[in-house]
Amino acid sequence: MALTYSSYLRLDELLGLQTPASSPPEHDETLFIVVHQVYELWFKEILHEFRHLEELLLRADTPRAQHTLKRVLTILKVLVAQLDVLETMTPLEFLSFRDRLESGSGFQSFQFRALEFALGYKRTEPLERYPEGTAARRLLDEWYTRPSLWDTFLRYLAGQGYPVPAGLLERDPTQPAEPSPEVQRILIEVYRTNPTVSELCERLVDLDEGVQEWRYRHVKMVERTIGAKPGTGGSAGVAYLVKTLFRPAFPDLWAIRSEL
Repeated sequence: MALTYSSYLRLDELLGLQTPASSPPEHDETLFIVVHQVYELWFKEILHEFRHLEELLLRADTPRAQHTLKRVLTILKVLVAQLDVLETMTPLEFLSFRDRLESGSGFQSFQFRALEFALGYKRTEPLERYPEGTAARRLLDEWYTRPSLWDTFLRYLAGQGYPVPAGLLERDPTQPAEPSPEVQRILIEVYRTNPTVSELCERLVDLDEGVQEWRYRHVKMVERTIGAKPGTGGSAGVAYLVKTLFRPAFPDLWAIRSEL
């Protein structure tokens, strides 16, 4: 059988995955499902790009690392724009099917937790929500134990001849990275003397800012839709989400701003 557009994209399967839980189906539930399924596809793509970015940094392929970061940044803009679509749904329209979600919650997105791990926000709680041997747990274990993007960037700097402390290059990747005065001094030198590497640093700042922008817009969308009510799945809703705001993934890159 010849390959077709439909068979290549497996459209019959894809378009059959939007199954509202409400009966009869509430009109806006389809929109809710589609947007969140698309989010998960983009999360998968970002993780795919992060794996590639790690390889490029370790090979010191700066131009292609820049290109990959630009792609991720463009995807983040799409993620933010999708919130505009969700916000066309009024609070009453969401309430028409919210009870059908039962324990389901975006809080349970294991791919987004893996994305957080990739950015260095490591903790064991997400691992404990998934039984060992499940696909979700395997993905989370992978990103929990592998070096974060920042760890890989420090190895890249060392490969460029910068004196990154050995303790930082050999540290336990399951632990959150702490700000480092030594790294900040290196970064100041990079910004003052190496335009190529400093441009890569700026793309990492863009990435950090892009993730924070998505978090903020997500919080406001949830607040606009459910106010201060608890979230689905027993989460604290807006109260929990607010705690995730303004937590930089790369604090050293922000700390040097007042020193340049």
